[in-house]
Amino acid sequence: MDAAVRRVPSDRIPALDRVIAWLKANQPDDDGRVSIAHGDFRLGNIIFHPQRNEVVAILDWELSTLGHPLADLAFCCMPWRTAPDEYGGILGEDWRALGLPDEEEFVRAYYRSAVPTAELTAFHVAFALFRFAVIFVGIADRAQAGNASDHDATSLAPLAAHFAARAESVIPI
Repeated sequence: MDAAVRRVPSDRIPALDRVIAWLKANQPDDDGRVSIAHGDFRLGNIIFHPQRNEVVAILDWELSTLGHPLADLAFCCMPWRTAPDEYGGILGEDWRALGLPDEEEFVRAYYRSAVPTAELTAFHVAFALFRFAVIFVGIADRAQAGNASDHDATSLAPLAAHFAARAESVIPI
């Protein structure tokens, strides 16, 4: 596709530029810890035992890498920050009626089982939302170029702006 015809996604989503600037200026000091990060750790990639309250498999490891120990926790917090029409979020749902904890309870439960690590901050959650926004930018670009793997990729393109706005909403003012 001719470069003059192709639109640059970040130009269409000004919130991405604001989030990038905030992330650069607010990166927390890191203790140098590195762990295996799944990269797409969410309920949709977990198989639970049919009779017991236990995980029996974690799927989709293609995005795994060595990274920050809080990357997956922040990614797991995204459903509380996004609406059901934003890739299956739970924002606005009655969590109690669904038998789900709120985000704070979920994070506390994580820390009860986790190897001691730093506190989850707005930076980590904003970065997770930003990262997903950028993934959707890539999907939108591939859909526009006609080479997306998902036949319904065009319908996912608006999620880039939604996740960029959600990332920006996490940033303390």
